[in-house]
This record gives sequence, C-alpha cells and structure tokens, in this order.
Amino acid sequence: MTSPEESVGWSREEMAQRAARDIENGSYVNLGIGIPERVAKYVPEGREVIYHTENGLLGMGPAPESDEGDPELINAGKRRVTAVPGASYFHHADSFVMIRGGHIDVCVLGAMQVSESGDLANWSTGEPDAVPAVGGAMDLVAGVGSVRVITQHCTKNGDPKLVEACSFPLTGPAVVNRIYTDLAVIDIGPEGFQLVELAPGVDFEYVRERTGASLAIIDGHWR
Repeated sequence: MTSPEESVGWSREEMAQRAARDIENGSYVNLGIGIPERVAKYVPEGREVIYHTENGLLGMGPAPESDEGDPELINAGKRRVTAVPGASYFHHADSFVMIRGGHIDVCVLGAMQVSESGDLANWSTGEPDAVPAVGGAMDLVAGVGSVRVITQHCTKNGDPKLVEACSFPLTGPAVVNRIYTDLAVIDIGPEGFQLVELAPGVDFEYVRERTGASLAIIDGHWR
C-alpha cells in the first residue's frame, strides 16, 4: 500500500482536458458519471465533438453554474447539463439502440479497477453492503468502438487501481483501450499496461511503484 499524494500530477480538470485532446473530430462520445462528466467542458479547437448521454440527449454541453440550469435538463447521473445548438432529445430506449447498435464512437468511464488485460470493474465492490451502480456501463463497453477510462491512479487509501487482475465484479472483460490517471496516460497493449505520457513533474519510477502490475514503455520512450 502506498500513501496518496494529492499534490502530484494532473488535477481532475486537467485529466478531463487531457482526455478530450484525444477525441477525434466528428466523434459521438458518451461520458460516464464522475470525472468523465468534466470532459464535456473541453472540445479541442477546430474539432466538432457530439456528447451523448444515455437518458436521451445528443448534443450535451458543459454543466451550468451551480445556481443556474434547467432542473429537467440532466445527464444520466442526474446532474444538470446544457445543450448545444442543434441538440436532439429522444426516448431512453432509442438512446440504448444507439449504444448497442455501434453508433457511439467513444465512451469515457470511471473505474474502480482496470486490469492489465483491459478488464474493467466500475459498478460494484462486490461487498454485501455495496450499492450497485451499473447504469449503462455494460451496454457501453459492449457496443462502443473505443473505451477510455479516467480515474485516480490509486484509491484514497493508496491502493493501486491498475492491477494484474480485478478483484471486483467485472463490467466487461478486455474492453479498455486507454486510461487517463492523475499520473499518466496508459494504453492496454498486447503485454499489458504501456506508458504513453507522464503528467508534468512525475517520473516513470513514481508511476511504476503505484501500479499493481508491470508497466512497459512504448518503443523505449514516451511522449
């Protein structure tokens, strides 16, 4: 177990902004609850990204100020959002047809654990008193083209969230493509976790020590 160090690496806003940078122009993107919701604030200049929420909105904008917004305009996490010009509203079932039919390009989800083979656990700890919160995650990981995760690298107790094998119930096996943490950007490669980019002020050994599985460097370097 390691001690959490909140001052190191990217903030939650910076993690969301970094994830947004990798979203391709013209993508339809579903955002999960928690840190992923913040991605809606960021669309890289010169790109068009259409954000989707499974309760029935295509064209979701960023969250309004805390004392503003329409209480009936919410995302799947029941938080107030805005709608961009040209947004479309539709039935909940139609939203899942979009997901299950492969019409959403990218989803950005939170995680409790991600394994080195890309298994995702993000809906329950499996404890008897745990409150399950699967939402649309199982549909998303099965129907979306690219699954990306935003999460703190370690738990509040300092335990790694990136592990050899998930101990929590799975949302989906071998579904995660890329992970954004407060310390690094990491891909799931043929041999496990592969470092893509380090957060400013963070070195490789620092990340490796806080990862619960082997961590490789792509082609002997990272960006």
